[in-house]
Amino acid sequence: MTKRPSRLMLVDASEPQAQPRRNRVNLFDLAYQRIEELLVRCELAPGRFLAMQDLQDITGFGRTPVHHAVNRLAADTLIVIRPRHGLQIAPIDLARERVLLHLRRDIERFVIRLAAERAGPSHRNQMLHMERLLRERRDRLTLAEFNALDRRIDQMVLSAAGEPFLEHTLRPLHTIFRRIGFIYHAHMAQKPSLDGTIDHHLSVLNAIATRNAERAVAASDALIAFVDGMFDEMESRIDPSRLDCSIEPLLTS
Repeated sequence: MTKRPSRLMLVDASEPQAQPRRNRVNLFDLAYQRIEELLVRCELAPGRFLAMQDLQDITGFGRTPVHHAVNRLAADTLIVIRPRHGLQIAPIDLARERVLLHLRRDIERFVIRLAAERAGPSHRNQMLHMERLLRERRDRLTLAEFNALDRRIDQMVLSAAGEPFLEHTLRPLHTIFRRIGFIYHAHMAQKPSLDGTIDHHLSVLNAIATRNAERAVAASDALIAFVDGMFDEMESRIDPSRLDCSIEPLLTS
């Protein structure tokens, strides 16, 4: 007698067997985000050498999530894997990152235009809310708070653009330039105000929220030009050891 094919069964996501995989993926993402934050704030200084175990101790995550995060960050060129020597937090090469800024400008133009054209009522509401928040809190925002909001803005724009592929392309670039912005605002001799960068973000948000694609692209170009201006000052004024802590300081106490 021929056996009838067994019926396919749907797996209930609330059942125990579905939990481990979801939790593991979540840990991978959390480990990546935690290390990314430490990179942006330079708590993991550019040029620093360390072992995988060091990252486990610093982040509190286990070996597998940290290993997964390190592989992603290595692909993002933010961590360098040195065989037999461990890991190195990628030093900052201002000439290279200025070239990458031109790449970001061109990709960002496409993303910003797409976001302005596709933004639905929910996206526009979120952007107008963020615009109000930045205006109301601009005089009290710390650099850490602004960076957290900047990350949210990037996510909003990518969500409005509606093309998941773009996130994998832009996220490493956003992290690279968020780190540049942190060093510029935190470590220049005369700490620059956040006003300029906030104003440019306000222009981008408003243009997308009002679905004005041409104005949104122009605002994005103005923001990139503003970031480009940071490089001129950093090239002449920043302590080189801020860009690569493995360089011996010019002056020692």
